Amino acid sequence: MFELSKQFRFEAAHTLHRAIDAEPSRRIHGHSYRAEVTLRGEADPETGMLMDLGLFRRALEGVRDGLDHRFLDEVPDLGPPTLESLAAWIWRRLSPQCAALSKVTVFRDSEGDACAYFGPG
Repeated sequence: MFELSKQFRFEAAHTLHRAIDAEPSRRIHGHSYRAEVTLRGEADPETGMLMDLGLFRRALEGVRDGLDHRFLDEVPDLGPPTLESLAAWIWRRLSPQCAALSKVTVFRDSEGDACAYFGPG
């Protein structure tokens, strides 16, 4: 059993309605994010790969483009722009292309925050 991971970074702005630190969160503000996408499974006996890294990179580039330098409040199908929503959104975009997808983790390193999503169910 193998786990194969790739990371990408993106910068994005958002607003957030919350109970604590409510006023600063409602104003438009931005963060630097890092996402790690993990595949898990057996390597293909012919290629020796769980997934070709070139294909994996292309899939991540498409997802990154949908988030980088965006106003997250306006990203279709994201929902509230939380770490949880970002991880689930990335999963939904990648799962059709990455059959062995097992985990998506979104980090906000400047705050020491991270959220991992393991898929529906």
